[in-house]
Amino acid sequence: MGQKVNPVGLRIGIVKEWQSKWFSSRHYTEWVLEDIKIREHIKERFKPAGIPRVEIERKANTVVVTIYASRPGMIIGLRGRTIEQLRQHLQGITNGKEVYIHVREVEKPELEAQLLAESIVQQIERRVSHKRAMRQAAMRALNAGALGVKIIVAGRLGGAELARDEKLHIGRVPLNTLRADIDYGFDEAWTKWGRIGVHVWLYKGDILEKGQERILLAQQRQPTQVVAVSSEEEEELEEEEGGE
Repeated sequence: MGQKVNPVGLRIGIVKEWQSKWFSSRHYTEWVLEDIKIREHIKERFKPAGIPRVEIERKANTVVVTIYASRPGMIIGLRGRTIEQLRQHLQGITNGKEVYIHVREVEKPELEAQLLAESIVQQIERRVSHKRAMRQAAMRALNAGALGVKIIVAGRLGGAELARDEKLHIGRVPLNTLRADIDYGFDEAWTKWGRIGVHVWLYKGDILEKGQERILLAQQRQPTQVVAVSSEEEEELEEEEGGE
């Protein structure tokens, strides 16, 4: 069996950052549960808005929620009424904490693996051929600038008696290269034959800036090396400098 690791989790602290930014030893369990409820509510309520990720940051008694969406207007609503209703609901989930919501637009939805997985799922639920859905999603990502795409669809494909998986791999997807910017998305299609899982990996290129910063820090921490020079070599160096 293949052992697959989430490529985003593998790169946290190297080229990726946490989607929940807070620390607490006393309230850890309840805050994790609150984060899960916040993300589930936002995804369910604004599913047509195309939300690839939700970032949560906590400071004292305040919670800052940043929503990335391909259609931010659906979240904001007319004159901000929808986002105000969402803020009040999230305050109830967080037991009355002050909640601030920021909505940011996703410039290229085709380069978000989660949105690609959701688009494939929607087509499978409409009984579109899974091969066609995979091929169209991969071509959209490549045309938008992705360097590689890997898609796996697993389940009772086409209503078959036996479950199977089918793969589509175009370009490079270096999962073992930690500096590689690889996005991952997963979603499930609910059909009358059962659930069909969709995995999407996107390779967008290498992130070298953070790697170069780590190299510079490592060089600064290393002690300066002292090179021993004999007396004869010192005389030769002095003669060369005098000749110049």
